[in-house]
Amino acid sequence: MNNNGNGYRIVVDAGHGGNDPGAISGNLKEKDLTLEAANYMYDRFKELGVPVAITRDDDTTLSRAERLSTMTNTFGNDSKVIVLSNHINAGGGEGSEVIYPLRTDSTLPAMILDAIGEEGQIKRKYYQRVLPEDPTKDYYYIMRETPNTTALLIEYGFIDNPNDRRKLQNNLLNYVEAVVRAVCEFIGVPYTKPGETPNIPDNPPGAEGYTYTVKAGDTLYSIARKFNMTVQELKILNDLTSDILSIGQVLRIPNLETPPLVPDNLEEYIVKSGDTLYSISKMFNTTVSELIEFNNLPTTILSIGQILKIPKNEASNIIYVVKAGDTLYQIARNYGVTVDEIKKLNNLTSDILSIGQQLYIPEGTIVEETDYEVYQVKPGDTLYSIAKKYNITPEEIKEKNGLTTNLLTINQLLQIPVNSKTSENRTYIIKAGDTLYQIANNFDVPVSEIIKLNNLTSTNLKIGDMLLIPGEKLDY
Repeated sequence: MNNNGNGYRIVVDAGHGGNDPGAISGNLKEKDLTLEAANYMYDRFKELGVPVAITRDDDTTLSRAERLSTMTNTFGNDSKVIVLSNHINAGGGEGSEVIYPLRTDSTLPAMILDAIGEEGQIKRKYYQRVLPEDPTKDYYYIMRETPNTTALLIEYGFIDNPNDRRKLQNNLLNYVEAVVRAVCEFIGVPYTKPGETPNIPDNPPGAEGYTYTVKAGDTLYSIARKFNMTVQELKILNDLTSDILSIGQVLRIPNLETPPLVPDNLEEYIVKSGDTLYSISKMFNTTVSELIEFNNLPTTILSIGQILKIPKNEASNIIYVVKAGDTLYQIARNYGVTVDEIKKLNNLTSDILSIGQQLYIPEGTIVEETDYEVYQVKPGDTLYSIAKKYNITPEEIKEKNGLTTNLLTINQLLQIPVNSKTSENRTYIIKAGDTLYQIANNFDVPVSEIIKLNNLTSTNLKIGDMLLIPGEKLDY
């Protein structure tokens, strides 16, 4: 549909980008989240018929001048140009914020914040921020240097807050959709949810479904999204061999109440946070080019929740859920693959794992369990300290590893015989108010053993961290 936005025009901005990652928490970068948000927002306004532009649609480094040029030159520079700059906060707070310029009132910012709150995010505040050296000017240059537009900066949450980080990974696009909904209400444009088709032709569906007449600006991708189907399904149903459409062309659309057509040689995959075409291709033993071809993708940019058709191959990767005590080395060894193969497939930049994390494991040969554990030597370790940790003798370690001296090197891998005299170590998640003394007392073990087993350098504990607790001594 095309309603011309009632005179309003939207410029969507993806904050940061390229050499400027913005805020970072672990493997999560602000520039990636803002790009995901902006691309989704741009597509939605386009679907709703609102004139829209975007500052960047890939991981590009934008200069201030380049970003401002899109904001002020694309649609002009007046109050009906609404700039929506997408950002992720940092600093340990929690919840969403909207900053608006000194020249506008709080109506739209309040509507946006309320809409995000309706999706379950904490509402912090909407506010104006002045330049310290000149209180008559806005603090942020996207407001200060776009003097006539309605420029807003939207902070969806705090990347360094565990609750917000989880929300951003799972619900970001719901918050973005809320912004779209609020803006439509503000500018008086009819809003429809994604997948709703208010301009479905009046002709009722027959045995083969609806028909749709191609209009100016239509693409296979936009039509497929409009009818909640895929480009591949649309092409198969209409015997299309290319992506070129002509105005007035009539396309067959399946009855929306019937299951979508899925070719026998394909399976479906729902894109998750952090996915790339490369990681998905490795996961399903296919190639990036095959994914692009099967899904008729116009770009390599993916959005969370997007459904991809995956060519079915005989081999696919294994999904492994990380457990307490797991290491990349142990997991790789158990599946007959290398640590580098696992890291490459999962886009890991470090060896640190978290309990419950899902890893894709390339096909290999699953190795039978052994009578030993693998231990990587750390600074300060000695044969005696390691032996005491596992309740065995230094001689048992030397014999198992063929050692002729007591000398160890950092990162050296040792095979530790499984001791039948001790049960497996237990795990404990630290809670508010816990002390090492209380934990040791609850598990009836000395504090010193917990300190040694976990290589603790202080008695300070952090809520949410995991401790290994020495196993109970058995009598037999």
